[in-house]
Amino acid sequence: MCLAVPGRVVEIATEDGFLFGRVEFGGVSKRVCLEHVADVRPGDYVLVHVGFALARIDEVEARRIFEFLASASALAELDEAGAEPNDDDGADRDRTAD
Repeated sequence: MCLAVPGRVVEIATEDGFLFGRVEFGGVSKRVCLEHVADVRPGDYVLVHVGFALARIDEVEARRIFEFLASASALAELDEAGAEPNDDDGADRDRTAD
C-alpha cells in the first residue's frame, strides 16, 4: 500500500527541463517533481508520494486528509502508549509454552 500526503505548492521552477517546486507539508517544505501536474500553480494543493506530485486536489480535500492523518496518528500514539492486545480468544498468547 502506498501513502500520498497532501501539501501546498509554494513556488515552481524548471530545472534541467523538468518542472519542480517547493511544497509545504505542515511547516516543512520539500523539493517535489511536478511533471505529473504540469497545470499546478503556487497555492494549489497536491498529493505527493516519494517526491512526486501525483494529483492536484482542492483545499477541502487536503484538509480532510490532514484530519484523517491526525486521527490515525492519535490512534498510533495510543497503541505505542501500551494498549494491551485483545485477548478474548487467546490468539495473542505465547504458543511456545505448549
